[in-house]
Amino acid sequence: MARPLQSDGGEEVVGSKGVIKKVEFVRIIAKALYSLGYRRSGAHLEEESGIPLHSSIINVFMRQVLEGDWDESVATLHNIGLTDEMIIKSASFLILEQKFFEFLNEEKVMDALKTLRTEISPLCINHGRVRELSLSIVSPSHCFTVRSPKQDTSRARSRTKLLEELQKLLPPTVMIPERRLEHLVEQALGLQRDACMFHNSLDEEISLFADHQCARDQIPSYALQVRFYFGNQIL
Repeated sequence: MARPLQSDGGEEVVGSKGVIKKVEFVRIIAKALYSLGYRRSGAHLEEESGIPLHSSIINVFMRQVLEGDWDESVATLHNIGLTDEMIIKSASFLILEQKFFEFLNEEKVMDALKTLRTEISPLCINHGRVRELSLSIVSPSHCFTVRSPKQDTSRARSRTKLLEELQKLLPPTVMIPERRLEHLVEQALGLQRDACMFHNSLDEEISLFADHQCARDQIPSYALQVRFYFGNQIL
């Protein structure tokens, strides 16, 4: 990796152009390592670089969601420092919806009803969804049709999917989107392919090890076969 430089704004940067912020670069690499299953490598990168993937409050928030500490996670959400009230409400809705369904799964109908009336409805968003949740209380069989794909029958998987949904909702500076590094690499390869004047190769032949550029001699330049037409016959 290139030696870190100092940007005009005072942040360390890497790369010859001086546009890649070191902190963001390291965080994205750590995120990719965790996503690929290299958890020890990701943790080691965080420790060695001194750059955490998430802030301490986000780590607390994620743990609370995975452990089902719904009230605490909503409270922490309000302390993250988000300025967009709609994002806060939408994220709160997702969390409380999960709380609602887990109460129903445990046959705690009154607790589910209380959550709907005193916590979900006062958010004053997703009114159609609120009506659907109400129907799932009146008609338990309706509950299965109301569930979104993230509400898995397994509690652990369901909470993990909830966290993924929250990750999509929160700003990328707070929680880095999944597969961000892959997206950036694919974007770069796509731009190289589009800029290739003589492009005549399959996508799977494009390598990360060198900039993509098809040579002129890859373009057909002479005839391999000549066909003559005489009436309805081809010779």
